[in-house]
Amino acid sequence: MRIAAVSAHFGRDVEQCLAKIEGIVADARAQDVRLLVFPDATIGGYLGDLGRGDDTGLPPALDAGSPELARVAAAAGDMVVCVGYRESAGGRHHNSAVCVTGDGVLGRHRKVHQPVGELPAYAAGDAFTAFDTPVGRMGMLIDYDKTFPEAARTLAGRGAQLVACLSAWPASLTNRAPRLVQDRQSRLFDLYDCARAAENQVVWVSANQTGTMGRLRFLGQSKVVGPGGDVLARTWAKAGLALAELDVPAEVSRARLVLDHLRELKPEAYA
Repeated sequence: MRIAAVSAHFGRDVEQCLAKIEGIVADARAQDVRLLVFPDATIGGYLGDLGRGDDTGLPPALDAGSPELARVAAAAGDMVVCVGYRESAGGRHHNSAVCVTGDGVLGRHRKVHQPVGELPAYAAGDAFTAFDTPVGRMGMLIDYDKTFPEAARTLAGRGAQLVACLSAWPASLTNRAPRLVQDRQSRLFDLYDCARAAENQVVWVSANQTGTMGRLRFLGQSKVVGPGGDVLARTWAKAGLALAELDVPAEVSRARLVLDHLRELKPEAYA
C-alpha cells in the first residue's frame, strides 16, 4: 500500500486551497496512493502569529457539513484523505481534522493540546478517537498534540496502526536560525515524529505546511515513519509528497514480534 504525506502551503483563499487539494489528490492517485494526509489548516490556512494580533485575520470557519468538505470527499473517491480546517460548531471554533473518502466521513479530530497563542482562535477538543478505514484502523492528531506522548499512546491503545499527524508547525519565533534545518523547532518536529512512531510501534504519517503566514515560517519536513522509528520517506523543507510503500499490518506485527510495547505496559506503576 502506498501512503503519502503532503508538504504544501495553504492560505486564506478557500477556492485556491480546494483547487490545490484536488490537484494534489489527482497527482497522488496517478501514483496509486491509498492514504493521503494533508497538513493542518488545509482549507483557509493557519494563524499568522501566536500570542499577538496580526494582519492575516482568522481562517474562515466551516461547519461539519460544509460544501467545501463535501468537495474534498468527492475528490478523494476511493482514496482515504485527511485534511485540516477551522471548524464552527455550537458557537465555538475548533482546530479540526477530518478523514474522508468519496463515501463520506470516516473520522474526525479536534485539536486537544493548544499553545497559548491559539486560545483566542480555537476551543480545545477533548478526545482521541481511533476509527476503521479501507486502509486499516487509524487515528489523527493535530501538530502540538504530538508533543504529548499520551495522545499517540491513547490512539495506539485503541487499536490504531496508522496515525496521521496534520501540522502547521513553524520555526522558532524566539530563536530563529538562519536555515530551517538548523532551527530547534525543526529538530523537535522530527524527534517527536520518530519517537511517537517507535514508542507505539505504529506507522506515522506526518504532514506539515510550507511557506509563511504572517510572522510564521512553516518547516515542511513531511514524512512517513515506520513502526521502528525509521523515516521511510520525507520532503525536507520543500513542497512535495513524502511517499512510502509498505504493508502496514505486516510492519506493525514485525515490530511487535519480540518487544510489544502496548502488551508490556505496567499502568499500575505509573500513578
